[in-house]
Amino acid sequence: MVNFKDLGLVNTREMFAKAVDGGYAIPAFNFNNMEQLQAIIKACAETKSPVILQVSSGARKYANQTLLRYMAEGAVEYAKELGWEHPQICLHLDHGDTFELCKSCVDFGFSSVMIDGSSLPYEENIALTKKVVEYAHQFDVTVEAELGVLAGVEDDVVAEESHYTKPEEVIDFATRSGCDSLAISIGTSHGAYKFKPEQCTRDPKTGKLVPPPLAFDVLEEIEKKLPGFPIVLHGSSSVPQEYVDIINSHGGNLPDAVGIPEEQLRKAAKSAVCKINIDSDSRLAFTAAVRKVLVEKPGEFDPRKYCGPARDEMVRLYKHKIIEVLGSDGKAE
Repeated sequence: MVNFKDLGLVNTREMFAKAVDGGYAIPAFNFNNMEQLQAIIKACAETKSPVILQVSSGARKYANQTLLRYMAEGAVEYAKELGWEHPQICLHLDHGDTFELCKSCVDFGFSSVMIDGSSLPYEENIALTKKVVEYAHQFDVTVEAELGVLAGVEDDVVAEESHYTKPEEVIDFATRSGCDSLAISIGTSHGAYKFKPEQCTRDPKTGKLVPPPLAFDVLEEIEKKLPGFPIVLHGSSSVPQEYVDIINSHGGNLPDAVGIPEEQLRKAAKSAVCKINIDSDSRLAFTAAVRKVLVEKPGEFDPRKYCGPARDEMVRLYKHKIIEVLGSDGKAE
């Protein structure tokens, strides 16, 4: 059993309370490798932003659970080296789908876990979430649950259609499950293809897809039902067109990739939404930088020569999200 506090990590309880009161959102950045982790910590240390390091079940298998524990501990020490005296870093399981997986993450030093029972019948979702909560809370680990279904693909999470969270269910669900935060569905979606072309309109000047707006009316109803309760948005990458264009012009093939407009995320961050998940954007930044180097320098075979620029591009992306979208800069001095 590894306690997250011994690794220098924090859970989400205090950072969420401050975010709700302060009208900003905590960045939840997924990572799969060392370069992503370095970029996240560097960006957050330089902006003094609290951060949630997210690990999906697929990323956990890819990186190895033991290495992850030491990577998280190393991330805290790296942040201090960069001058961040009191890092606020949470290690979070993203989309845990079983009690056993959540328990294993708690036992290996995660400070927060998500149990995603959103595909289950309502009562089964409550029962599974409550079981995880009862175990995790023994060790002060916070628990995120999900109510409603997001469309799209992210690692092992696949759903053809989204189903908005029903505001009339949130009080009962949060009360009976005991969860610390609640992921809701209001129109965000997983992956780089968040909407089908027929769901969008096209900008007559650029020909680019314009996605449908988020259902802020549903969010407002949920806020009324659960005032001050931490709300989470999954699938909130913006799919920057600059990265899509670089990828497509350097041998890639991402037709009609479209994400959530940043102005909508800014609006969400000022509400009870205190955690916004961003994964695809960093994948796009990484891939765009790597493709650019390999096309422009076809003889290059040193991974540092293309992973290094990719890491630098992700730092720029993360700092932009923190400062210009989420408003979390300077909140963890």
